[in-house]
This record gives sequence, C-alpha cells and structure tokens, in this order.
Amino acid sequence: MSVWFSASAVAPQLVQSWSLSASGAAWMTMSVQIGFVAGALLSALLNLPDRYSNRAIIAVCAAIAAAANGFIPLFADGPALALAARGVTGAALAGVYPPGMKIVASWTKSDRGFGIGVLVGAITLGSALPHLLNALPVNSSAGMPDWPIVLVVTTIQCALGGALVLFCVREGPYLAETAPFDWQYIRTVLRDRPTRLANFGYFGHMWELYAMWVWAPILLIASYESAGWPLAGARLAGFGVIAVGAVSCVYAGLIADRRGRTVVASASLGISGACCIIAGLTFESPLVLTIVCLIWGSAVVADSAQFSSAISELADRRYVGTALTLQTSIGFALTLISIRIIPPIVEAAGWRWAMSVLAIGPMLGIWSMQALRRLPEARKMSSGNR
Repeated sequence: MSVWFSASAVAPQLVQSWSLSASGAAWMTMSVQIGFVAGALLSALLNLPDRYSNRAIIAVCAAIAAAANGFIPLFADGPALALAARGVTGAALAGVYPPGMKIVASWTKSDRGFGIGVLVGAITLGSALPHLLNALPVNSSAGMPDWPIVLVVTTIQCALGGALVLFCVREGPYLAETAPFDWQYIRTVLRDRPTRLANFGYFGHMWELYAMWVWAPILLIASYESAGWPLAGARLAGFGVIAVGAVSCVYAGLIADRRGRTVVASASLGISGACCIIAGLTFESPLVLTIVCLIWGSAVVADSAQFSSAISELADRRYVGTALTLQTSIGFALTLISIRIIPPIVEAAGWRWAMSVLAIGPMLGIWSMQALRRLPEARKMSSGNR
C-alpha cells in the first residue's frame, strides 16, 4: 500500500519540478481515489472477491499498481501522464485492500476486530512509508530528496508485497463457499438497516481520514516553515502522524472484540473530531501542533477496521467480499470531496480553520454507531458485545 501516497508525499517537490498548483498537488491523491472507486465498484458489481481466489486477485493487482507507480519516474515528464498512472494505481489497489480484508476474515471469528485491525494497521504503516522515505537525505539536492527515488522504492515494495501474498498466504477455515454471481446484492446491502448504519459510520470516518492523511503532513510543513524549524523534522513528523495509527488499529481491535465495535468507533470518532478543530488553532506552535496531530493520527484510523469487521459480521457470509468492496468504494468516493475542499479554505482563511470542516464526518459516524448499537442485530458483532 506504500504506492498510495507515493506521489502525495513528494508533492512539494513536484510543485517545484512541474509548477503544480495547490489543487494540482491535491489531484495527485484524488486521482488514486477516483481509480480506487472505479475499480472497487466494478469489483463489487461482478462479485469478484466472492467468486475468485483473493490471493490471485491481490497478486495480480499489486503487480499492476507497482507497474503504474514505476511508470511515473521512468516516463512521466509532467502531471498529465502522472495523473493517469495514479488513476491506474488506485484502480489496482481496489483489488488489494478489500480482498485482503476477506482473507483475514476467513481466519478470524471472535477475534475478527483484532485481525482486521492488524491488517488496517499494516495498511496505515504502508501508507506512511513514502513520507519516511521522503525525509531521508538520499540523493538530496538543495536540501530536498530526489522525488523519483521515493516512487522507485515504493514500486519495489508493492511488487514484493503482492508476491508475498501469492506464495505465503492462503484462505482460512471460515471462508464461505463460492457465491453465485448476483449484481443486485449491492441493493440488498444498501437496503438492510444494520449494514446501512455500519456503512454510514464508515462514510463519516472516511470523510475525515484521507483528507487528514493528505493535508496534516502539509499542515506540519507549513507550520515548521513559518516558525523557522527544520523541514526534515516536519517530514518525519508527517510520517509519524500517519504511522502511529498502525499501533492504535491493533489495540482498538483488541478492545472492540471485548467491549464492542460501536463503543470503540464512537470513542475514536469523538477524539479525532475534536482534533479536527484543535489542530489549526495550534498552527503557530509546531511542537503543540505535532502533539495534537499525533493524537489525531492515532484516533483517526483506530476505528477503521471496526466498520469493516461489522460489515463482515452483519452481511451474508457468501457476499462478504462484495459488501466490503461496496463499502470502501463509496467511502473513498467521499474522500474526493473532503480532500479537494481543503486548499480553497486554506487560501481563503488560512490553516487555522481549514481542517475543522472534517469534523462533520465524525459527527455523522457517532450518530450512526449509536443508532446501530440500539438494534437487536448489533448482537451479531463482537460475539454479542455490539
């Protein structure tokens, strides 16, 4: 998953190399989101994760994502080709993330929140890696790392990840039987109230998550530069803000399996929603901002696995892959809006209030989780712990 933010991490360098505007830099991530949504919707319509080997799907799609990511430093001489390659990368990753969740679900039952939490933690760490690579003084010129190195290294990581799944992973004992093709199952997922509320919680979470992951590192860079602090420190902080979520995903999964998915999700959403408002207010103090963003990064993704775990427990076992893919496709579609609206707010009002608009998502998520908690079907989750 390191190829997801490979171009976003080097956006400041691309702004200089290709004369990108702030919106152009945003499109380096938004194009991935668009590709992911398109790929996930097609996968859900065709029930691909429920009809074919998820190991094979992940391996093939990881290879395609790696090839598209590697195309940029080798052949792209401007944003047009790069954006097209980023779209292909996103579409391919739709065959990595949801099938990965289904494989983990096939190995877990009472500990499913923990299992998927580990997976989402790995995805979080992978998403943070480009920021770490970008902070390393490799082939630096004028104090700035050479951006093609970041894309080449993440390309290799993605290809190796796909090979690892193909040769070292297999489906577990809780794998449901192969499902018959049924494109109308999407309508069933959207009509069923428990799964709909779990999805609404996820949508509120996604409104905030990727916009935070994209713009919090840029916010830190702006704050550090304004205070005259070292740029390398800002980049390391950007890595830490995303990577810290890998730990919280695991611990949140352990707690959710014992105390309930709606409890953990609501708490995480409450903390991250508060950070949406507080972060910008600390812009003038890079140290305080870094602390707030580390807390934010820990909370913003801690609940992610619990929405997916809830869907895997509430949906028809035969179509868990389809339900998860549909959930992620709609959730990632929402990120296109939340990522795009931040730059105009920054230009109009500065960083002080720009991130507060993301608090809308946690508010929706908390309402959805509490409504789901009151339903009798919620007993299907977390071995009856809701």
